[in-house]
Amino acid sequence: MAPLIEVRNLSKSYGSHLVLDNISFGFEEGQIIGLLGPNGSGKTSLIKILVGLINDYSGDALIDGQRPGPYTKSLVAYLPEKTYLPEWMRPVDAIEFFSDFYADFDKQKGFRMLDTFELPRRQIIKSMSKGMQEKLQLMLVMCRNARLYILDEPLGGVDPAARAFILDTIMKNHPAGSTVLLSTHLINDVERIFDSVLMIGRGHVLIKSGVDELRRDGRTIEDVFKEVFKYAWQVN
Repeated sequence: MAPLIEVRNLSKSYGSHLVLDNISFGFEEGQIIGLLGPNGSGKTSLIKILVGLINDYSGDALIDGQRPGPYTKSLVAYLPEKTYLPEWMRPVDAIEFFSDFYADFDKQKGFRMLDTFELPRRQIIKSMSKGMQEKLQLMLVMCRNARLYILDEPLGGVDPAARAFILDTIMKNHPAGSTVLLSTHLINDVERIFDSVLMIGRGHVLIKSGVDELRRDGRTIEDVFKEVFKYAWQVN
């Protein structure tokens, strides 16, 4: 089976700073993939390349065999790390906007999920807490019937009590057979849902593996992460 996500000899620099150094990997469809690495490891740059927001790189980044463009964007539902909805919008406005913009958006599901997330339909986004805004953006993404969901730190602004609920929302609302690529620092909270992990650091792929293989000796994914990235907390 051809990979849904395929990266070949991909490099990305910001001036003289090389963030991604000739990396290659691929993932078949139907997995939940953890994208893990310390701050500055290139996770968000990789995500922005895959969704077509960064174009000045070398190598190939392919979704379903195609470089980022109109076709791949029709397959991908993307949740960025930062809030992007206009402050004047209300949740009802955001649902109408997504319904007009994405052919695969389920409008009725959107209204049901507003109630599930306990988000007031007519409260302006500017007056919402960061956690409420992140819940709104997540539910909008999960109301699309996409083949690939790319989520950049979806749990960053929510309290620990809400994380399990949000993870369950992701698990229950991505269509059967679809793929989720989830970038996070909260490994202990999230690792239970992963099928595979990709760890990147200092510009390179350090681990690409199924979670069962990594856990074979009794370690958790967080244990493996700490071992692989010990250097990130070392002082020269």
